[in-house]
Amino acid sequence: MDKIIYLDHAATTAVSEEVVNEMLPYFNKMYGNASGLYPLAVQSKNAIENARKKVARAINATPNEIYFLSGGSEGDNLAIKGIVKANRNKGNHIITSKIEHNAVLETCRTLEQEGIKVTYLDVDSDGVVNLEQLRNSITRDTILISIMYANNEIGTIQPVETIGRIARARGVIFHTDAVQAIGNIRIDVRRSYIDSLIMSAHKFYGPKGIGAMYVRKGVEFSKLIDGGHHESNKRAGTENVPGIVGLGKAIESVYNNFYAYNRKLIDIREYYTRKVEKEIPNIKINGHRFNRLAGNMNISFENVKGKELIQELGGRGICVSAGSACNTGQIRPSHVLNAIGLPNELAGAAIRTTFGRENTREEIDYVVGVLKDAVVKLRG
Repeated sequence: MDKIIYLDHAATTAVSEEVVNEMLPYFNKMYGNASGLYPLAVQSKNAIENARKKVARAINATPNEIYFLSGGSEGDNLAIKGIVKANRNKGNHIITSKIEHNAVLETCRTLEQEGIKVTYLDVDSDGVVNLEQLRNSITRDTILISIMYANNEIGTIQPVETIGRIARARGVIFHTDAVQAIGNIRIDVRRSYIDSLIMSAHKFYGPKGIGAMYVRKGVEFSKLIDGGHHESNKRAGTENVPGIVGLGKAIESVYNNFYAYNRKLIDIREYYTRKVEKEIPNIKINGHRFNRLAGNMNISFENVKGKELIQELGGRGICVSAGSACNTGQIRPSHVLNAIGLPNELAGAAIRTTFGRENTREEIDYVVGVLKDAVVKLRG
């Protein structure tokens, strides 16, 4: 095969043609600043509010609970720091897990330097948080629980509704990083007792540099960026109208085709996994075998260095990763794989393949053939 085979959709996705077409007019025709009062500006304002409705509809929120920002990292920072700052009089303790994205972990470490106490929950060998430890960690000083909806490296889906119930019963705010979950899981923020949630458009065939945050009405949070009174005075800065329009179209599209899309991802994932299990000995699947994101598979290949395996595949036009795109290229082992109990040798031998709407079984046949040859070569 001469073409590129892209199997790193958890890192980013190509912007779909329908999203591009929706965005284009807002670059050079309907380019007004949404804060203006003349018709050109009102067009932009209406486009933003229409996108806000689409996001709210997708997660069973109301439009006035949706805020647009630059993406997942800003969203986690705004949610966690903003909630802690606004609720500092209620306590000085937050709870998270050891396998969160660095946008959460680094935010928590910054808050620790400011006197906030942080509990980092353990996970089991599948990557599921310890619910008993969660219950026992809540004190009267606990302000916030932040647990991701689904893990970006191993794909494991957390018991979000149970966590939400625990938090609500104890009067603790519950935030979830849903960057990997949007489009792959039917999310209902009401049913799951979610108080705060963030998403990033480029993970579900939208543009980079735009995301959204849901905060339940009545939950107080402080802004991080001072300036104008944009986004209900919660995030200053001229709105990225084309990006917001693209996010709205992308989330609408992915949920309109939710069942067919996810059935295809599961089919491709299982076809790939069965072939790897059959063709390549001495492997280990990381994360829960089935309670995982439809398009995610993370496998360690014993006695192989993951970085070298990725380079071998890349030389044949196959794009995979070692885990989080934010960490790829670093020497240290994945904190997620270490947290589920993998020794450094196996953690360093892992590759993550994440599938998308364009992938085919024919591609998987080629990939597994190349993968088998590469593993034999590297082990030899």
